[in-house]
Amino acid sequence: MRLVPFLVATLVAFIVAPPVATLFALLVALLVALLVALVGKRVYPNAMYSIEKTIADLARDLVMMDSRSALSNIPNADRIEPELLGFDVERVDYNDAAGVQKRVLIANRGGAGGIAFSGHMDTVPETGWQEDPWSGRIDKHGVLHGLGSTDMKGPVAAAIVAARALPASVPVTLLITTDEETTKLGARAIAERSDLVRRVQPKAILVVEPTIMRPVRGHRSHIQFTCVAEGVQAHSSTGKGRNANWTMVPFLADLKAIYDRLLSDPALQDQAYDPPFSDFNVIIDNHGTAVNVTVPLATVTIKYRYSAGVDPSFVRNAVRQAGERHGVAVRENEEGSPPELPAEHPFVRQCADLSGKPTITAPFGTDASILQAIAPCVIMGPGDIGIAHKPNEAVSIPELAAAVPVFQALAQRFA
Repeated sequence: MRLVPFLVATLVAFIVAPPVATLFALLVALLVALLVALVGKRVYPNAMYSIEKTIADLARDLVMMDSRSALSNIPNADRIEPELLGFDVERVDYNDAAGVQKRVLIANRGGAGGIAFSGHMDTVPETGWQEDPWSGRIDKHGVLHGLGSTDMKGPVAAAIVAARALPASVPVTLLITTDEETTKLGARAIAERSDLVRRVQPKAILVVEPTIMRPVRGHRSHIQFTCVAEGVQAHSSTGKGRNANWTMVPFLADLKAIYDRLLSDPALQDQAYDPPFSDFNVIIDNHGTAVNVTVPLATVTIKYRYSAGVDPSFVRNAVRQAGERHGVAVRENEEGSPPELPAEHPFVRQCADLSGKPTITAPFGTDASILQAIAPCVIMGPGDIGIAHKPNEAVSIPELAAAVPVFQALAQRFA
């Protein structure tokens, strides 16, 4: 299709122009058509606007880097930093609990105040993928495929491009985190240690998680319970071991009762959320013990999510008491309080106005649970959270590009 306009022009020239001019026009038209076709094919399978190309180049590069939360994200940070020319950039480094080096980036241009855009560099594991999770493949429809494409390297790229294209006088900040999928340590590092954030004090933070550009005014946060039962390892045929699972079984029965209560008791639910009942997800781990060995260590991990309208003390106390009854050690880790702004909050209204979509609440969690200590947070970004954390995750490049003018308009309003 790229050749058609040039061939038409050449045909007209052939009819109306002298032979020499016609030959020259033909050669020029064919050369230009060839260059356009080659450049287009080199970058994309079909034509895209320059803003889409810029986003796609950055997002694809980020997707092609493995940044699962257990790994260092520094290669991703190193790829992003050159995109921030003209910004005041601060690096905050830390080591996670396993000693893995991590880095978050804070960037500002235009001075104090304004809006901050936030997103994370890390991803979940590649569970269930049949194709290369880090291919960065862009198909003929302009869809980027790969782990983290939607959640949330694509939205991060869109936010960076939006911020970079703003007039230099418009104050804007980028808060680019890691460990969002696990501990929120990246967001904590920014909230607790960033000198740049303390200096510029953004008025509001837009967390650009994939929401199909629906403004999320509040979401759940979680408490993670790590519950451990100990046994004695031996060959299971000897009768000399003690299987830790037998200690864990009655404890699990009590957890099931808690789960059933969450599903049925309106006092523990929040009707402003879908679903109204809280997530109480249980994972059981015997740490690779073979079937002919008595289990020396059994671990149950629970993620309990709750909203600002729900008191978590019932669940917290019930899990603790079950552990005490059955000899299971219980450790808690809380990510932060659930962020929630009223529907009439000015930031919420601005997001709804610019997106043209009604505000919602969400059952999942984001860095907003930590970043709300800096400024009010709304969660809104391109892509669909419904296809995140799944094999064949993908995001539309045109959809990412369509978010850019919305982000920029929001920044202008907060300037």
